[in-house]
Amino acid sequence: MSFVGTSANAVKTQIWTALISMLLLRYLQMSSRFGWSLANLVALLRMNLFTHRDLMAWLDQPFATPPDPQDNPQAVLAFA
Repeated sequence: MSFVGTSANAVKTQIWTALISMLLLRYLQMSSRFGWSLANLVALLRMNLFTHRDLMAWLDQPFATPPDPQDNPQAVLAFA
């Protein structure tokens, strides 16, 4: 493990960030109905990071087909 910053404040900030992210990952693992291992959850979250989906629905059914983006198009601004 290496730290990006080496000052005392930078190291403390990086440790707190790591602890908070582990807490959030553990919460997601415990709140899902799917039998996630922590390593699998992290790996699949990384792969789906930029996929627009409902997180809690994805946690329960991770291998379901993602929703079609054309079903919920982005709002169109009328500038004319």
